[in-house]
Amino acid sequence: MGQNQEMAIAQMREAVHKLGSSTEGFAETTLMRFLIARSLDAEKAAKMFVQWQKWRASFVPLNFIPPTEVADELNAKKVFLQGISRTGHPVVMVQVSKHFPAKDQLQFKKFVVHVLDKSIASGFRGKEIGNEKLIVILDLQQISYKNIDVRGMITGFQFLQAYYPERLAKCYLIYMPGFFVHAWRLVSRFLEKATLEKIVIVTSEEEKREFTWEVGEVLPEEYGGQAKLTLVQDVELTPLELDD
Repeated sequence: MGQNQEMAIAQMREAVHKLGSSTEGFAETTLMRFLIARSLDAEKAAKMFVQWQKWRASFVPLNFIPPTEVADELNAKKVFLQGISRTGHPVVMVQVSKHFPAKDQLQFKKFVVHVLDKSIASGFRGKEIGNEKLIVILDLQQISYKNIDVRGMITGFQFLQAYYPERLAKCYLIYMPGFFVHAWRLVSRFLEKATLEKIVIVTSEEEKREFTWEVGEVLPEEYGGQAKLTLVQDVELTPLELDD
């Protein structure tokens, strides 16, 4: 870690203290995620960190979302957790054709947290380091207009940006139909530049090769790989342990 980063971390710890909170027990790697998300601005990173602490305490009081609280979303069998990519990141896949706009928005938000927490935790090597990232694949094949959920996509990405800074390694959109382009443009307006730079709409042969190579041996058979699709609820993990 460079001198500038060490200085930024020290300034951030002090700024968090001034905001009435504490960074005690949090690794430097965790604090760096917030700093990177705010361009090493210690004051802005501290504000983001404290907002995250407050949100986590109120929205995820058990430090994880129990499957019983998101049963309807899990029953749709639309999210798969495939294991670790060639680049060392957990791979989570969403089959959008099985998704419909949620009638229960609170359960949907909890489901987003449940999936993100479980996906991140699947990348732990014994304990959380603090800088684990994940790869998200949005499979848009065979979708119809009734599967398009602009609000839901915005919610998912906003949660990533606000509460899981620097957790996204890459997001691949595959088999995007032409009629989805307008919806994606609407979603894109809510995405930060750093998030947009991590999104790949797979269309060219070069992009397909990159996608296949990065996902590696956990790419499902249905997509040209050798792995079996594994529903997120079928993956056994201990609840997400934060580094505090």
